[in-house]
Amino acid sequence: MFPSESQTVSSQDKEYFVAKSSEKPEKDTEQPQQSTPATAPAAESPDRQPQQRVQVQIDDSKAMAAYANFCRVTGSPEELIIDFGLNPQPFGVPTEPIPVTHRIITNFYTAKRMLHALTLTIQRHEATFGVLETDVQKRVMPGVMQRAQAPQKPPQSPATP
Repeated sequence: MFPSESQTVSSQDKEYFVAKSSEKPEKDTEQPQQSTPATAPAAESPDRQPQQRVQVQIDDSKAMAAYANFCRVTGSPEELIIDFGLNPQPFGVPTEPIPVTHRIITNFYTAKRMLHALTLTIQRHEATFGVLETDVQKRVMPGVMQRAQAPQKPPQSPATP
């Protein structure tokens, strides 16, 4: 999420507007949402009500921020375990174990909602700033990689009269 943005997260039949604690809620917190492709199945079923938009206030005053450049995802049939850490050697294969400093354990429903929120955020970022290259070798040395893939032409000697 960008620092001044809010996020909309869907959960079952309601859509929650998650506001940062510094944002002020709107006066009318429950508004019927207009039908979108994501809510089209609800419109097909006449006995279902349209999704409601509910604003949820978030208090992030006790949140601790940490930087991570490493992530490992494991889990069981019931839970997803996401480990975060700082890889001191981001290029090549690490020679020392990567210390895991934070672990999130969640269910797959929450993980899927998180995936959706992250996907939307990354799509907005790429639309604004360009595509994110996840291959470190291409990102760090793009000129070297392009030259290595280009066909090599033999050097031409100057023409002699």
